[in-house]
Amino acid sequence: MPHHAEGRHSVVSPDPRPRRGSFVALASLLAMLAVVAVSGAAWFGGYLAPLLDVAGPCVRLTKLVVIADSSIASGVSAVARKFDAASTKCVTTQVRSQQSADTATILASGADANADVWIPDSSVWLDRMAATAGSLGRVPPSIEAGKSIASTPVVFAAPATRAAAFGLQPISWAAVLGGTLDALLPDPEASSASLAGLFALRSRASTTDPRQFAGAVIALGKTIPRSPETAFASALAAEKPTVVITTERAVVAHNAADPAHPLVALYPTDGTTSLGYPFVWLRGAAKPQGAAPSSSVAPSPSTAPTDSSAKARLIDSFSAALSTAEDIFAGEGFRNGSGRGTLSFAGVIATPPASAVAADPAVQIEILRSWGVLTLRSRILTVIDVSGSMLDQAGSGLRRIDIFQKAAVGAMQKFSGEVELGVWIFSTNRVGTQPWEDLSPIAPLGDAAHLQQIGGIISSLPAQVRGDTGLYDTILAAVTRVRESYDPSKVNSVLLITDGRNDNPGGIDLATLLAGLKKMDDPLKRVPVIMIGFGPDTDQASMTQIARATGGAAYSANKPEDLGLVLVDALSQRTCRPNC
Repeated sequence: MPHHAEGRHSVVSPDPRPRRGSFVALASLLAMLAVVAVSGAAWFGGYLAPLLDVAGPCVRLTKLVVIADSSIASGVSAVARKFDAASTKCVTTQVRSQQSADTATILASGADANADVWIPDSSVWLDRMAATAGSLGRVPPSIEAGKSIASTPVVFAAPATRAAAFGLQPISWAAVLGGTLDALLPDPEASSASLAGLFALRSRASTTDPRQFAGAVIALGKTIPRSPETAFASALAAEKPTVVITTERAVVAHNAADPAHPLVALYPTDGTTSLGYPFVWLRGAAKPQGAAPSSSVAPSPSTAPTDSSAKARLIDSFSAALSTAEDIFAGEGFRNGSGRGTLSFAGVIATPPASAVAADPAVQIEILRSWGVLTLRSRILTVIDVSGSMLDQAGSGLRRIDIFQKAAVGAMQKFSGEVELGVWIFSTNRVGTQPWEDLSPIAPLGDAAHLQQIGGIISSLPAQVRGDTGLYDTILAAVTRVRESYDPSKVNSVLLITDGRNDNPGGIDLATLLAGLKKMDDPLKRVPVIMIGFGPDTDQASMTQIARATGGAAYSANKPEDLGLVLVDALSQRTCRPNC
């Protein structure tokens, strides 16, 4: 390798001490310049300059700065070293490893990323960056996205020691939707693989029943690992066989870093999607001829190109070098940009499965919004009717209170440990003339003692049944209680289950209740009341008025499974009330 190529990767400070022979060299150079002046500039440009550029060290280096997602930065750096060594353009390529979410945030904020090229782990980051910039009132930065230089399919990662257990059940997105395959999903706000996984779930969910996808999201949101590594550790320690929604490349990387606890990639039997790593030009650099956009983000007309045509050609050359470096990326655990290629790593199959690139960023952003709504943490005061009519028969030999007990057990399984829940019961004269009774304060379900207390309350409900239905007084008191301890970082609500209509001699009437709710209503401290009526005796008209007055919703449920569906509806719609 010529000595000048070595100099492109290390900068050596010049020695300030005078050297023997320096003056002779200077005199020779002055003489040469004199000859040049006499002989003409054409001779210098045509003969001497090439000698100085090629035969000696580079006088000036052109610097390329590339931001690469941390998952692919190592491979990009390897290509950059070969590119710099082979180039005759005196170029030095600096590769910075950075999470795609961080780069997108920097670009959206209007800050200078100080880079020429960005290689995120999904084209969805381009649209997320543009959407964030728009929300900040900024014009999205000028970028151009080319084809993917590498890809990796989304898979289910499972502990290798439990691989046999998964052979007994379907490994598919449908199994996750149906709740028969336990899965962990790292936070999709930061993970492209998780967002692509949600995209795969939605693509296979029922088109006529939105509850199926929403219910799966709520279940996945019970535990949200902060990173793939956290999710892998949880899967390895889980009591039940559990998979992590991640990428094939992440499995390879984990097994290299932690060979004592290997993972295997399980490939969904109903197909999967993949992440592509697009080559993105920044700083308004001219897009090389022939590169096809892979993102809906258009260049900003207000940003003039700042890169010279020579710099653009250099970027074009580096893009070509990346696109022909399949062997390097395969050595890092990636398939090629088209999703093909062969890998030779433990835990993954050699030949890739058929997969489709999740190429609809707009839909993925919509899914991300749904995720944010469905996984918002909640403070819920659950208020349960224990009036005498709850002992009435409800079919199949079950009483109404029995139906509620079964439904409550299933509903509790839908909440994560971060949800805060309290329990009241009501009828009439529970505490003196007061129709409600506080059995458990609002506290996190992650507290084992609190969770056990609520389980005991549910078990004891049949023994609590007596009296009439002091509905209106209880609702006003419940909303007041939640407002007194309001947490602005959570969704604060009252969930009330009743089988009848207000029947409380001496209590307030509907008009007084509605007036009281209106008086204390505050758009910044909204406490929606979600009302669920059991059986044919409920007053649906009054329930609807109360729900509308608080921005809540009123539902009717008669079977144990109805409560689970109602909870999905209530959680799905909580950002659109009262207009949904």
